[in-house]
Amino acid sequence: MIPVAKPSLGVEEIAAVTTVIQSGMLAQGPRVQEFEGAFSRYCNTLHGVAMNSGTAALHATLVAIGIGPGDEVIVPSFTFFATASSVCMCGATPVFADIEEETFNISPDSLEEQLTGKTKAMIGVHLFGQPFAVRPVAKICEERGISLIEDAAQAHGAEYHGKKVGSFGVAGCFSFYPTKNMTAGEGGMVTTNDPALSERMRRFINHGQAEKYLHTSIGYNFRMADIGAAIGLTQLHKLDAFNAKRRETAAYYDKHIDRAGIILPENAPGVKHVYHQYVIRVTDKCRLTRDQLAIALREKGIGTAVHYPIPLHRQPVFLEYAKKSRCPVADTLAKEVLSLPVHPLVTDEERAYIAACINEVT
Repeated sequence: MIPVAKPSLGVEEIAAVTTVIQSGMLAQGPRVQEFEGAFSRYCNTLHGVAMNSGTAALHATLVAIGIGPGDEVIVPSFTFFATASSVCMCGATPVFADIEEETFNISPDSLEEQLTGKTKAMIGVHLFGQPFAVRPVAKICEERGISLIEDAAQAHGAEYHGKKVGSFGVAGCFSFYPTKNMTAGEGGMVTTNDPALSERMRRFINHGQAEKYLHTSIGYNFRMADIGAAIGLTQLHKLDAFNAKRRETAAYYDKHIDRAGIILPENAPGVKHVYHQYVIRVTDKCRLTRDQLAIALREKGIGTAVHYPIPLHRQPVFLEYAKKSRCPVADTLAKEVLSLPVHPLVTDEERAYIAACINEVT
């Protein structure tokens, strides 16, 4: 079976982990600080704060900018659950905006429609590795005085008009889950140019400690371990090569997948898409439904996935927040999307086989 996602790990990661284990500094050693510096420099930001997950990165950012009960935070309806659940973790209310059909990313027009006097922030998601429309979204946020947070969990190394994601908003939130463009085994990172925000997050993820045993606020244990940081440092050195291979495979699919009723993903002008996922749309003009195509490909030894089958405004836990949300594009795409293998370990022979099978299976 050709898996839809697979981490690329080698002897370098094993050696890095072994060094940490032999040092005896497993939890709060020097590798985390080194990783924070290297990753923030890669994103062209002044500060990086490493954490134990991408969800923790979103949660810590929202708390650090003062989001709490009575506040509203706008999020796209078509994204992973954590984008909205992190808002609820602060006691605030997620408000769901629709997406653009071409990019799967938040629609600036829908964003404007959801603004109220209670809106304090919005989380823009660079979904599937493609940056959202940063300029129009940032303009709206600036005009209304609301904070722009980037959810870059799927977009390590992606660029918008030559500038890396994670450097546009008050903060950029990354995940290092095993299937991401780079991994730390598990983990997250917040990038920011605001030293005060960075410091508030550091206290929040370390039990609210201003210094050892001096707790000035309530916090959590969201720290990253040195083992994860060692893996992350090694993967960061490989990230550009990983992304290049993803883009190469995506370009091959763009050229060779040709079947009636299947719409290929678009690369918006001025952006560098890093293809965390290569997501096709299987429309009603295709002889097979999305689910039938997925079954047929599995029978041919090709793994696929649906990201995401249920938009957030349709999730049972969010129904009370979504009574006024209309997201027809998200509703439609959730029934059509299918992710294909695009990770760096997909071989030239495998991608040719995948494209041929999509064109031919019945």
